[in-house]
Amino acid sequence: MGLVGMIANPAASKDIRRLVAQGRVVPDWEKVNTVRRVMLGLQSVGVKRVLAMPDSSNLVRRASDDPNLSISLEFLDMPSFNSEGDTVRAAALMAEQGVDCLVTLGGDGTNRAAVVGCRNLPMVAISTGTNNVFPAMVEGTLAGLAAGMVAEGKLDLSEVSQSSKIMNVYVDGELRDIALIDVALSKERFVATRAIWDINTLFEVFLTRAEPASIGLSSIGARLAAVSLADEGGLRYSIAGPEEEALSGSRTVLAPIAPGVVPAVVISSWQRMADGERLAVEKRDCMVALDGERAFSVNRSQQLEVEVIRDGPPVIDVDLALKIASSQGLFNLAPGN
Repeated sequence: MGLVGMIANPAASKDIRRLVAQGRVVPDWEKVNTVRRVMLGLQSVGVKRVLAMPDSSNLVRRASDDPNLSISLEFLDMPSFNSEGDTVRAAALMAEQGVDCLVTLGGDGTNRAAVVGCRNLPMVAISTGTNNVFPAMVEGTLAGLAAGMVAEGKLDLSEVSQSSKIMNVYVDGELRDIALIDVALSKERFVATRAIWDINTLFEVFLTRAEPASIGLSSIGARLAAVSLADEGGLRYSIAGPEEEALSGSRTVLAPIAPGVVPAVVISSWQRMADGERLAVEKRDCMVALDGERAFSVNRSQQLEVEVIRDGPPVIDVDLALKIASSQGLFNLAPGN
């Protein structure tokens, strides 16, 4: 009997980018409705149990209040501190308790925290944030169907998923943290609202994926060379400062860095990154942002290195999973059912 984990982030889509750009706000009631549709999809393919992370908005608990739901809902025995640490602990506990598939609602940051907690849980990641590349805009019912098929062992995980890439960030040779999509270096020296929204504060970016149809730092990289989830390695680019913009060899690209914000960005240099290749950053005082959020600072005496490896969780392709399930007749019911 399959066990599905559920992590819904009530803070996703509510950061400063709603003030400085045209980012949409996903209200709690819409998240509740999405979670309910996921659970109905899970139930329809035989999932009996869901293990959820408790959250301050009670998203999953409210979603379960539906007469059509008979699925058994359990909550992790853990306190909620309204921080990304909740997601880290929840993912780790779910792995310990034998979750077969994890469904997340949030952005790149939410999913990064889940992967910090456990790197090998199969995931269906539903986007509810702004500048997201890792999670997909997918209808909740369909996400539940795909996750349920995998959790119940009806689909071969290797056929419907792709192992994700991870960016390891080292400080003085020691692993400090990870990112799923981007590591950005900022000239600013404070965490503040965490979310990166002013491109003029950045000077270097590392990507695991550079998707042409994305919004954010990944879209800038895609103007230089597209890098998908399936492609090996990543991409690094440097953003020119005012004194470098007129230098020969620079390149100016147009890219959507936030909803409704499409500036010209001057690139002073860029390169592809090979799998397992550690690139050292010139020593300087800076703030390190992981998947769009400022995380920690380094000073000019510390050596920062970044490496792309394919060591992340398998990400389930919902469209592919449903296509294979249909071709195998998994939605065909026996007479009388």
